[in-house]
Amino acid sequence: MPYIGVFGACSTSMESLALAANLVNSRSAKYALASACSHNSTAEKQFRYPTEYGSQKPPTAQYTVTGAGACVVSHKGDGPFVTKATIGRIVDMGLTDPFNMGAAMAPAAVDTIEAHLRDFQIEPGHYDLIVTGDLSKVGYEIARELFRKHNIPIQQTEYKDCGMMIYDYKNQMVQAGASGCACSAVVTYGHLLRRMRKGELKRMLVVATGALLSPISYQQGESIPCIAHAVAIESGVE
Repeated sequence: MPYIGVFGACSTSMESLALAANLVNSRSAKYALASACSHNSTAEKQFRYPTEYGSQKPPTAQYTVTGAGACVVSHKGDGPFVTKATIGRIVDMGLTDPFNMGAAMAPAAVDTIEAHLRDFQIEPGHYDLIVTGDLSKVGYEIARELFRKHNIPIQQTEYKDCGMMIYDYKNQMVQAGASGCACSAVVTYGHLLRRMRKGELKRMLVVATGALLSPISYQQGESIPCIAHAVAIESGVE
């Protein structure tokens, strides 16, 4: 049984799903399991400051999700179906603050969405929902500004962010919202696919976002390169 490890930071959920769908579609695999997970304490210790340190966090910081999400892809079944995928490119706007990853990742999310719409010659209204991975409150607002700047009519559809959906960020102590590899995985494979099975959604575009920093890179003052991968999921019911 072969296993392929992938890592795109918080974009891992859709990176792995796109890879799994490609393996199955090319008949290289009958079944493929795509999964992603994250843990709050691990992320704090590795990328920021240990929780025991008691460091204060600015409002732009995000709270890493402790969770996991997995999806089985195969030729069998009644759906939902993976119909399209757009692999993103690195976007680095020169931001260096690891406590403001939403702002760093927003340009990558918009870049991938713009590429997806252009490549498939569709408009945002093609989807009932476009959801980004974990931009949270700060990055979400920046993304909306970038949509306007790039003349992308995002108002044609419902646009949400998983980082603002998984927690009650207005009342819980999660700063700007959620982050982590599990953020988009839990929301997509749990909440959103359940909505699709109920018939509330027919088509959605999930755009998982990732900040490709390391503990050493940000300590050395290097900027944070970011990426986003988009996967279209459809119910198959018109």
